[in-house]
Amino acid sequence: MKHTSGIKVFTRFALVLTFMLVLSTFSVAEVWPVSAKEFLPAAYQHTTNFYTGYGEPDLYVSVLGDLELKRGETRDLKIVISNRGVLYGAKSAQGVGTSETEQALAIKELEYESLRTVAYGVKATLVANSEYIDVDPTTSSQTLEEVFPGQLPDDPLVFTLRVSDKAPAGVYMLALPLTYEYKKDTRMTVGSAAVLGQPDMDHATYYQAANKTLTIPMIIEPEPVLDVIDVSGHLSAGGTGTINVTYMNTGELPATDAVARIVAMKPLSCDRSMQPLGTIGPGSSKTASFVISAERAAVVKTYGLDSEIKYIDTDGELAYSGNMKVDVALIPAEDKFSITGIAIAGFIIILIVLISSNILRSMNQKNRGIE
Repeated sequence: MKHTSGIKVFTRFALVLTFMLVLSTFSVAEVWPVSAKEFLPAAYQHTTNFYTGYGEPDLYVSVLGDLELKRGETRDLKIVISNRGVLYGAKSAQGVGTSETEQALAIKELEYESLRTVAYGVKATLVANSEYIDVDPTTSSQTLEEVFPGQLPDDPLVFTLRVSDKAPAGVYMLALPLTYEYKKDTRMTVGSAAVLGQPDMDHATYYQAANKTLTIPMIIEPEPVLDVIDVSGHLSAGGTGTINVTYMNTGELPATDAVARIVAMKPLSCDRSMQPLGTIGPGSSKTASFVISAERAAVVKTYGLDSEIKYIDTDGELAYSGNMKVDVALIPAEDKFSITGIAIAGFIIILIVLISSNILRSMNQKNRGIE
């Protein structure tokens, strides 16, 4: 009896040692390829469990590239999901005795148990949780077939972000809920595979659904944000007028030594297309006056002129605002002679003729009297 007990202890020790060797030399990526999950796993009474494993997937996210966003931009956000799951070990669930068959099955189960830290069917959904950032719905949800511990996917997940040009500066936390499964338990089907109708199946796998929400911080840096808030003045076809354009800084930082520029193309033209504005602080506005001429044959409509502001930022670097539209309404050319003017002129001419006629008549009468 003592001899038999010693053999059992030695056998268990050998199996545990074998398991530790498997963990240190066995690459989980080279294990049997992940096959389709069983539609219905075998019932426990048709399986044999030699070991209970400990450990599960532990997923993390990292961003490729910088974390800074620009107002008004559309950007592809590339992220990588990694797995830091650790297999802590396995506990013997039952002895194998001196049976070489059961010992081989136990070692095989240890190999299957080593895959319990792999995340399968990982579904990642990016959520912005902000009115200023939109995630393109065609890219908002993506999946990975599997994520092995210590290995990175061949390609990153790519999500398309659209940032509002009105987005305030600050840190925006994007949420990335993950749903996945992992192998919670693996049991051998020795002696029961034929009964289950799957003679080639040597084990049954029981999956556990899991979820985890990761966060991705994205940053919008403070900067000047310049906009056209008012346009006044009049311009008629064939004439020249002064157009006043008011610019406002709706950003968080000042724009120093700002110079406004307007681009007028035919049938409009501008002699001095650049006007200095000085420093425009946050929440402040400055007005530039542009003298614009219009050809007489210009079509009467509203023209959208391009405008931009060149300035010095807080780092002392030259910077430019985005393109801004200046809407200039062109009115019809004024008639030089209106109907009323023509009528008045005609009346004056008639009056002059009548007066002249009377004067001539009077002179003729005097001449006759002298004769």
